[in-house]
Amino acid sequence: MNGFPKIGIAGIGLYIPEKFTTARDLSVATGIPEDVIANKFGVKQKPVPGPDDTTSRMGVMAALEALNDAKVDPMDVDLLIWNGAQHKDYPCWLAGLKVADVIGARRAWSFDMEAMCGSMMAGIDIAKSMMIAHEDLNTVLLVSGYRNVDLIDLKKPATSFMLDLGASGAAVVLKKNHHSNIVLASAFKGDGSFSEDCVVPVGGSKSWPIKPEDISRFSFDVPGDAADFKKRLGETTMVNFYGVIRESLEKSGYSQRDIDYLAILHFKKSAHFGVLEELGLREDQSTYLDEYGHLGQNDQILSIKLGLKEGKIKDGDLIVMVGAGLGFVWAATTVKWGRDMEAER
Repeated sequence: MNGFPKIGIAGIGLYIPEKFTTARDLSVATGIPEDVIANKFGVKQKPVPGPDDTTSRMGVMAALEALNDAKVDPMDVDLLIWNGAQHKDYPCWLAGLKVADVIGARRAWSFDMEAMCGSMMAGIDIAKSMMIAHEDLNTVLLVSGYRNVDLIDLKKPATSFMLDLGASGAAVVLKKNHHSNIVLASAFKGDGSFSEDCVVPVGGSKSWPIKPEDISRFSFDVPGDAADFKKRLGETTMVNFYGVIRESLEKSGYSQRDIDYLAILHFKKSAHFGVLEELGLREDQSTYLDEYGHLGQNDQILSIKLGLKEGKIKDGDLIVMVGAGLGFVWAATTVKWGRDMEAER
């Protein structure tokens, strides 16, 4: 980082819909016992979209909160990156430009990107790199809306591992030469051998044109052997989780012993606490999102918000944001939270 401007998180925002689905509701829909959903899957409840909660609107609401948190005028945003879900208001459509228009970011240009549930870390790293490379990029707004819960058929046993999906919006304001919440290094790992193991099988160019009967198949499915898919993923995913966490820390000049808070995606309870044990972390050094479920690429921002609210995060803490997305991609970003006293001097 010597010679390069530091990039800091100036503000974060979150939007959670008012409507929630409970473990009991999910039990009725799936036939899975309520206590298994609450305690094994780790979903006591989760937010689901209301009639007005389009993907872009949830992003708009989060963006406004992030700008307010950062005390940044929308007209000061140079670039808006949509790093939310591909399941947007319309197919083949740029959500970022819609958000920029609605919030009044008239000067900003925009593009959409996604690394599935690794998108928050990928978006932060892309924004940081662009801000270092371009003198005229001083303020970047990352915006995400997520409602892939629409694409889950609770009657399909093969995708029961995705019953924790919910809906939300999240946003991050990044500023150049901002002396707080400094973004350090990121790390990523991909494995395309999983690319077609869990997909929405219709509605894309591979099965075009759409047929009337396709509407009943417009949800995530595991086309092949579901048991084999889960076995292969189980053998791979945790190794890659730990790999990107440790690589991100090492590139930042730290090790896992230095982690103060882990902002990790929601997954089953045993996996969450297994990660904490592997990294030598206490339960209070993370937040288990069983009151929210899995909100895609927004989990890490939700975790940080809750960590700040509950006093788990304080100035000087080293935070690692980590997640994984279907496809599969694993991603981690290290952030030094609080004021950068050295930079201020």
